[in-house]
Amino acid sequence: MATTIEVNKQSVKQLLETGKVNKFIIPEYQRPYAWSDEQIQTLFEDLVEYTENNNESTYFLGTIVSYENENNEQEIIDGQQRITSLFLLLRALYSKLSSMTETKEVKNFKGQIESALWEQDELTAEVDFEKTLIKSRVMRDEGNKVFSEILITGDVGALAKDNYSLNYRLFTELIERYATNEPELFFWFIRNVLNKAILLPITADSQDTALTIFSTLNDRGLALSDADIFKAKIYNQLDADGKATFIEQWKKLDDDATNANESIQKLFYYYMFYLRALENDRNTTTPGIRKYYSKNNFEQLYKSDVIENLSTVINLWLVVNNRVEIDDEDWSKNIEIKQVLDMLTSYPNEFWKYPVVIYYLKYNESEDFEELFLKFLKKLLAVLAARYIVTPTINAVKRGILNLNSEIIKSPVPTFDFPKVSEQELKDKIKLAHRNTVRMILKILAYQNQKELLPEKWEIEHILPQKWQTNYFPSNFESEVQELVEHIGNKVPFEKKLNIIAGNGYFKKKQQSYEKSKVQLVLNLSKNHNDWGLNEIRERDIRISDELLIILNDWGLNQPNTSAQDETSPVPTAEELKMIEELKRKGLIKV
Repeated sequence: MATTIEVNKQSVKQLLETGKVNKFIIPEYQRPYAWSDEQIQTLFEDLVEYTENNNESTYFLGTIVSYENENNEQEIIDGQQRITSLFLLLRALYSKLSSMTETKEVKNFKGQIESALWEQDELTAEVDFEKTLIKSRVMRDEGNKVFSEILITGDVGALAKDNYSLNYRLFTELIERYATNEPELFFWFIRNVLNKAILLPITADSQDTALTIFSTLNDRGLALSDADIFKAKIYNQLDADGKATFIEQWKKLDDDATNANESIQKLFYYYMFYLRALENDRNTTTPGIRKYYSKNNFEQLYKSDVIENLSTVINLWLVVNNRVEIDDEDWSKNIEIKQVLDMLTSYPNEFWKYPVVIYYLKYNESEDFEELFLKFLKKLLAVLAARYIVTPTINAVKRGILNLNSEIIKSPVPTFDFPKVSEQELKDKIKLAHRNTVRMILKILAYQNQKELLPEKWEIEHILPQKWQTNYFPSNFESEVQELVEHIGNKVPFEKKLNIIAGNGYFKKKQQSYEKSKVQLVLNLSKNHNDWGLNEIRERDIRISDELLIILNDWGLNQPNTSAQDETSPVPTAEELKMIEELKRKGLIKV
């Protein structure tokens, strides 16, 4: 069936008067009113300038996109910030006129504004100030009532700090000043606001059509996000009881997402990969989330478990981002799991997040989840870290991740379909690691001898300072020293405050700061060395390369399944066994 729209430019007065037949509604799914004082000032000054230029052409204010809902109301999809501000401006003008001596001009414009703001008796034109032509139902917006009270009474609380009150108060101040300074132009200003300022109302035949139109327009206010549109879609499918429940669920979801340092928009993005995995979709081209969810008339959005699953995903990010423990989720108390997740957060892109979300959603209620999750996370980190160290690009893991996502749905011990990594190439690349991988590598090393999470604020410390004196290494070329300073063997994770104190001193001067660190790797370094030079960097380069390779192999690198102890596991060589025992003796590998 063809869709229809109506487009007919109207003055502010003409448009607002249509609210007598079809009241304006700012629906629950819209964002709260958020115009700033700067935007209010700009609107007012533009109208003043238009008036002072004595311009008889019209002044274009923008578009308003709406549709007529089942209650015969004009539901605003786009332009709600603008239309709200216009109602506040007209109410402020009416208040000023009401305080003035009733001349013919005052009486005329009061009547015009009354017709644009309130319902009137059709025969007598008597105004019902309790019945405004606009109503805001925005979820979670306590200002809805304030907005209504301002339009009814023209008053605001002296201490009110909400945007409606602040902007109305600003309008009254600007109007008072203008009426005092330019009394001859004041009535022309009102005339222009009502009859010369033009809006372009676009009225659609359905919410779907209105949302489609919205997506192609730019609003002078705050644009809706994809998540806002999804909220509208879900809300519109529910009955009255379902809508009330959904409003509370969405409010909690929004609050919880904010607490987890995420957004609902991102939650829908992560969830898309879970749904794609359920469909065995391994396509490496990632669709936009609006395009994905709009498939088959948004059927994925209307499933009963969507909000519950999004809430479950938030629990994961609360642990990852906030380092908290969650009641009834023992895995969140497992320090090894939290350490591996922390290591993954330093992976150079977001591809690690999708399989982690999928695994968590799929298996978090299983009896042996904690053990399986830890093995899976270690294997994931081993594979992703090695691939990126050798080939530091997104494409190095993209196809493997999409395959892994689908494999997770099949089994809690999924097959990892990634190309094997050359162990020698990996060891060579570790020494002069790409800058994007250094934090991840240092975390992996540090956590082998760390009983708790690393301090949240730490920096990459150059043990031999980046600013060194040439006379300190008289027998070495400057280029050689410069290169070695940037090797992984010369870097450790170090608390930011202590790093500032340590400055660019040499090892002996920095040892005192090192001894105050809560990073065991730094404490061991300070304890086991009396000095630090080029030879120490070279030796640590080799040790780190060997140690990191052993750790990644132990976690499942180059093995098709998650378990590092199954029949496919490679048998360590005598040299590797010797190295493992040495690292265990030094406490650098957890037994």
